[in-house]
Amino acid sequence: MEFTPQQRNFINEFVIEINNGDAAIFAGAGLSAPNGFVDWKGLLRDLATEIGLDIEKETDFLSLAQYYCNSFNRSKINDKIINEFTTLRDGNINHQILSRLGIDTFWTTNYDKLIEKTLEKEGKIVDVKIIKEHFARYIKKKNAVVYKMHGDKDSPHEAVLTKDDYDYYNTKRELFSTALRGDLLSRKFLFIGFSFDDPNLDFVLSRIKILLEEHTPNHYCFFKEINASNYNDSKKTVEKNHEDYIYDQVKQKLKIADLKRYGINAIMIKDYSDITKILIEIEKRIKRKNIFISGAAHTYQPYSDDEAKNLIHSLSYKLAEKDYKIVSGYGLGIGSIVINGALDFKLNSNYRNLDDLLILRPFPQTQSGNRNISEIWTDYRNDMISKSGIAIFVFGNKQAPDGSTINSNGILEEFEICIKHNVIPIPIGATGSVAKVLWDNVNENLNTFYPDNTELHNAIKELGKENISKDDVITNTIKAINILQKA
Repeated sequence: MEFTPQQRNFINEFVIEINNGDAAIFAGAGLSAPNGFVDWKGLLRDLATEIGLDIEKETDFLSLAQYYCNSFNRSKINDKIINEFTTLRDGNINHQILSRLGIDTFWTTNYDKLIEKTLEKEGKIVDVKIIKEHFARYIKKKNAVVYKMHGDKDSPHEAVLTKDDYDYYNTKRELFSTALRGDLLSRKFLFIGFSFDDPNLDFVLSRIKILLEEHTPNHYCFFKEINASNYNDSKKTVEKNHEDYIYDQVKQKLKIADLKRYGINAIMIKDYSDITKILIEIEKRIKRKNIFISGAAHTYQPYSDDEAKNLIHSLSYKLAEKDYKIVSGYGLGIGSIVINGALDFKLNSNYRNLDDLLILRPFPQTQSGNRNISEIWTDYRNDMISKSGIAIFVFGNKQAPDGSTINSNGILEEFEICIKHNVIPIPIGATGSVAKVLWDNVNENLNTFYPDNTELHNAIKELGKENISKDDVITNTIKAINILQKA
């Protein structure tokens, strides 16, 4: 997908917010729509008929729900909430991507459990807040908080649905208002899955304006462009279809302008599938901050031991200095030097948390259990590499049983895994062994492995030159990585 300038600017800005830990998601019904989420009309259709109303003629669904409760009681509404939303079990691709981005704050008006279930499947500890009593508990080592500000399907009697529920919201759910105000001030929200015609959202937006007045930071939402091709109702004349198109286009522009009162900026899309493509791009950008270093060295030829150790140490130091996170499997003759480089930067810069600089995954060395050790190593490599966006390859040799030096098959496997996971390889061919083999491969197929960027291609070419200096290796490696962050 070719992104528009507006979409690309949003992607760049939101990636920064995620990396800074300041991003949040506000999810509406549209996020769950691909899973068969029932909308307001579907939920209230039968109830409208019971009280003599036509759901197709109604737009004020809050009042409709209240009218039903006035005439009967709430039990049937509660039953419908339980039955309609219990069938939603697995999150869709958008849920899955959002769960992997490292965002720790989710707000939703949905009754389903798809957000928290998808986060948990990703191995995260989730603190779900549904009622005010949940604010008093503390869950240790949580990775994310999900605020279900309108309740949950398992407690339908407390779900926010009628006018009475909204009227008493600040009395019964005041802590949600307080927490929302704090997050809206301190975080950048992406509103996803909202039509902005939903009465739930009207209530949310009014709360934003009341709580924050003119101090709302910039937030984002997605808006599908009005498309003339969708206005071809055979029961209407061509002129009437065109008139409807122009009317809806004008109304959308007015709605987008009105959302800016709340600090919400509309990101225009042509189709809802574009949201997934944008989220995939965001995830790709996030992963590219994680740099996997693949290498093993029984011998450092064509470098001397000191030259090779100095190169790896300096490269690791520079990556940490540039705020990249290093991922390493502790390869022979490489891993400990990578650690030293990152640790050296931490100590020299008073960087507080080494975990923000380095993910170290030493390979298990002893066979145990029923699985073959080589199978375990393959799974281990897949897990490490899948969390990265770029991989640097250095050296890549080992000692054979007869004492000779041969290419490392493990490094070759890591290259193949990188390709499978769309991790971009940067082989430093000047270090020889497998790295040189891989560099020959990518250098002959630059447009296959890399975006079409002359400066990037030239940097990759430099990394395969014989007798290239340590400083030039580091400069060109960092240059390639920096270019890839924006490609």
